[in-house]
Amino acid sequence: MGKKKANSSSPSGPTRAIEALNKAGISFTLHEYEHSPEARTYGGETVEKLGVNPATAFKTLMVKLNTGEFVVGIIPVLRHLSMKLIAKAAGAKNAEMADPAVAQRRTGYVVGGISPLGQTTSHRLFVDESCLDHDTMIVSGGRRGYSVELSPLDFIDVSGAECVPLTAID
Repeated sequence: MGKKKANSSSPSGPTRAIEALNKAGISFTLHEYEHSPEARTYGGETVEKLGVNPATAFKTLMVKLNTGEFVVGIIPVLRHLSMKLIAKAAGAKNAEMADPAVAQRRTGYVVGGISPLGQTTSHRLFVDESCLDHDTMIVSGGRRGYSVELSPLDFIDVSGAECVPLTAID
């Protein structure tokens, strides 16, 4: 596990997500690991390679509302996004997962590295309220194998995300 302290960047340069955190003066820890093309899921790989509590690692999912608006849900990696709950939070009747190619175009990031921070197109963000149960949370840093750890309150502040229930009960 590669771990760098706040305001660090990778040898290949900072991502827009890292630049957004630096610009806002948010304290964070950068975690890097070698992404494996054989990984079954990106979130599962993050949890395994970083050795973190899965409840603190969050994935970024884009959905399309029945209104035509695209919004982003940020939920724990091992949980499932409730389309009913995200639609309700966004004031819509229903929602469906966005096509991955659309998500890549709208965010400017590749699938498996989509960060809720520094997206090329601005979207309303909704983060699962469970993030507040932990001192820190981990989100994508803007590329595969690149994650940032920060306080949930700092994340909400810098991202403008609305904190709501988003995951279906298993």
